[in-house]
Amino acid sequence: MEKSDIKALTFDLFGTILNLGGSLTPYLAEFLKAKGADVSPDRFWDQWRARQRIEQYQDTLVMLGHSGYLETVRRAFVYTLNLNGIQTSGDEVKDFMRAWDALSLFPDVLPALERLNSDYQLVILSNGDPHFLDHLAKNRVQWEFDDIISVTDVGAFKPHPAVYRYAAISRLRLEVNECLMVSANSFDVMGAKACGYRAAFVNRYELPYEDSPYLPDVTVADFTELADALL
Repeated sequence: MEKSDIKALTFDLFGTILNLGGSLTPYLAEFLKAKGADVSPDRFWDQWRARQRIEQYQDTLVMLGHSGYLETVRRAFVYTLNLNGIQTSGDEVKDFMRAWDALSLFPDVLPALERLNSDYQLVILSNGDPHFLDHLAKNRVQWEFDDIISVTDVGAFKPHPAVYRYAAISRLRLEVNECLMVSANSFDVMGAKACGYRAAFVNRYELPYEDSPYLPDVTVADFTELADALL
């Protein structure tokens, strides 16, 4: 990979910088215990996360108006509750959703950002809602990124190609091949590569990559390895 061509690193936030499962499963454990549910917190989280992606894909494909990240999270939560036969009121769902305000980051993130900061623009490119991203960057990641770009500006979730093109060309004023997408979600890496980005797959979860010709330029286990590869 020719690193000298890369000017900006665009980071996925959810699951890449922020540890979703590690942050939310303790809340789920308390919630499910109170409900007397049989499903484990880890199993519920896997079902919820998978359903959330379906909700996002449906939201983009139906094209009735962009619902927003937290709304697809809520819909997926309700679906997963119903899947497991757990009766919950709307107020209980609303109360539980506040757990998303307290997401924690992976410990390898900030030291790597410090190392990368002098060589690249560091940018969030996320499916999250703008106000939510601002809160998370300021209060949970506690890092001042060069830009925070939400798919809300495009009206479609990643991996829609318009997201990556908008971020590179309209917001960062760069060619797509001057941007490198950093994500722990393989669909995100694939989508970015299909649009001409360079890409790093942070395989935090030791999952297989997409069966796709659009392969990452580099695969790493965490942000420490990412910084090693890019510097």
